[in-house]
Amino acid sequence: QVQLGESGGGLVQPGGSLSLSCAASAFNLDTYAIHWFRQAPGVEREGISCISANSGSTSYADSVKGRFTISRDNNKNTVDLQMSSLKPEDTAVYYCATDRYYFCSGYQQSWGQGTQVTVSS
Repeated sequence: QVQLGESGGGLVQPGGSLSLSCAASAFNLDTYAIHWFRQAPGVEREGISCISANSGSTSYADSVKGRFTISRDNNKNTVDLQMSSLKPEDTAVYYCATDRYYFCSGYQQSWGQGTQVTVSS
């Protein structure tokens, strides 16, 4: 059974940086594309980034483009999300999810439990 887990969340001041990691147990993350989503209270879940299985393709939502970077660390079997220039509106629970395929499609398969990111002074 695929199990995903996110880590790295926390409290950060506006303008600060934070790095999230998505790790998998009993599963190689580089088999599938991996997505990062976020959900704030009362707001629909938002897909913010995706990376293909071979890291050849990445995509970002307009809301995070230029501030967030997604990458793979195959040695650690993680997909990381480096976040910079954080804003209060980035406050949300952040989730990673596997895609059904090796490329970024619209179909997610397995989800982590999420990690809270709070941007506040």
